Amino acid sequence: MVREQYLTTTDESGSLAPITEYFYMIGIYGWRKRCLYLFVLLLLIILLVNFALTIWILRVMWFNTEGMGYLQVTADGLRLEGESDFLFPLYAQEIDSREDSALLVHSSENVTLNARNASGDVTGSVSVGPSQAEGFGQHFNISSNHDENLFYADANGAVVGKGKLRVTGPEGAFFEHSVRTPLVKAVLNKELRLESPTRSLSMDAPKGIHVKALAGNVDVTARFDIQLHSTAGLVILDAESVRLPTLPVGEARTSGDSQGMYNTYEVCVCPSGKFFISRAGVSSTCSERQDC
Repeated sequence: MVREQYLTTTDESGSLAPITEYFYMIGIYGWRKRCLYLFVLLLLIILLVNFALTIWILRVMWFNTEGMGYLQVTADGLRLEGESDFLFPLYAQEIDSREDSALLVHSSENVTLNARNASGDVTGSVSVGPSQAEGFGQHFNISSNHDENLFYADANGAVVGKGKLRVTGPEGAFFEHSVRTPLVKAVLNKELRLESPTRSLSMDAPKGIHVKALAGNVDVTARFDIQLHSTAGLVILDAESVRLPTLPVGEARTSGDSQGMYNTYEVCVCPSGKFFISRAGVSSTCSERQDC
């Protein structure tokens, strides 16, 4: 807005001459001024609302100088007291419980723990669901609190670290393939049974197989034949007495029955315990064949 002001001055001739001066008035007037005041009032109202909401959030979330409610910020990380629900994945380097309580993880579906490398690929995973538990990784290791290896498994096989593997199931243990072990032992005062219901059972050892029963019997039962083979040695039956109670009893032959004598043998025993057979005659023929 420009305001004009007219002044009169006297020149050298003594006549009056008007002089025009311009005054510039700077400001906002009229409806613009009212709109500016309304905008400032609106900003003030928004500021008060934001301040009230900030105070309300601080009270609801329990913000304090140590953290937020049960979540405390310490020099070692974050400390969370009580029960908490996580709606999205949780990324952490280490999760510890209090010294006087256990760490419990609950989920209505499943609980999955993933380990990733620098590229973000999953290198190991453990998933516990309502019906099964699954593990994924290159190695699986279980250690005791004394850092002793209890169980180890990888693509090449599984290793039981302790000196004893105990199977407490009523049906025992089932193996689809071969088993290598230096000792198979039953629980005290229990029987040990090695059984193959539909196929054969084979025990192989390069330096010998020892079957001992210190306070009982060793029973070997077969539906057909029981064969004892020794390719380069002896078959020794070392006992106070060796009995064959169900052997058939032969009939007496006459001296003229040469065909019956030809098909009949007698079992001879040496003083060392060695067995051999000799063709039967009217009398014993063991002395005629000295195979001892």
